[in-house]
Amino acid sequence: MKDFFTWSTLMTYSGATLATTLMTQLIKEIPFVKRIPSRLVSYIIAVVIMVLAALATKSFEWSGLVMAFINASAVALAANGAFDAIRK
Repeated sequence: MKDFFTWSTLMTYSGATLATTLMTQLIKEIPFVKRIPSRLVSYIIAVVIMVLAALATKSFEWSGLVMAFINASAVALAANGAFDAIRK
């Protein structure tokens, strides 16, 4: 295995969900981020990951930006649910 993540991997549901989970857990205890609800932090991270992946793979289109915000909702909810399941 050469890479854990690639830009193409981040454009998949499972890749975006895993990256969102990891990044949220990594930064949620930073003092200025700690005041923001974790669910909102994960949503913002999901949007950023999806937009950056589209830009990096040269598949970004302005018309797809709305879909990135909608798809980020599913990714963020899955990331939060996965973490909650692991924590229990």
